[in-house]
Amino acid sequence: MSREEDIVDCAKNVALFDTLAALLSAFVIIPAVFAYGLNPASGPPLMFITMPEVFKQMPGGPFFMVVFFAAVLFAAMTSLINLFETPIEVLQYKFGFSRGKAVLSVAGSGTLVGVCIEGIVGGWMDVCSIYICPLGALMAGIMFFWICKPDFVKTQLETGRRKAIGKWFEPAGRFLFCGLTLAVLILGTFFGGIG
Repeated sequence: MSREEDIVDCAKNVALFDTLAALLSAFVIIPAVFAYGLNPASGPPLMFITMPEVFKQMPGGPFFMVVFFAAVLFAAMTSLINLFETPIEVLQYKFGFSRGKAVLSVAGSGTLVGVCIEGIVGGWMDVCSIYICPLGALMAGIMFFWICKPDFVKTQLETGRRKAIGKWFEPAGRFLFCGLTLAVLILGTFFGGIG
């Protein structure tokens, strides 16, 4: 990110728009599934098997199907760009790869892994969303709010900001963020996911 970017505002925008997109998807997909008598618990196939069936049965379905899958494509591509950027940067700055070589290496590795895990992707996604993501968020929170010095954290978060962060931020990060993340990890483990 540019040093002029306001990290806190960017994080707020990501959280807000990600939540709105998820809610919008739920408000569209779940009622449509019930309206057409389809199985709402079909998991990952819901998007690629169930939704085309819904589009076939609705007026103007082919148009809405194109719009829907174009939106899914753009969402996937922007997520891939975000996920690939860190390993690409590492290959460039730590190992001296050119940008093109780094992109091809990461994209090739990602494609190979994707092809190899295709048969287990449903179970793997459950492991990622129930255990790995909350554990990673908890570890990042502990590192950032408990191990790093408060001055370092404040300096990093205020880079690019026009006004200082309030005193509430550090306790909120330490106790609220880390506490909620730990609760998500524990409850997800006991209940097989809480999302």
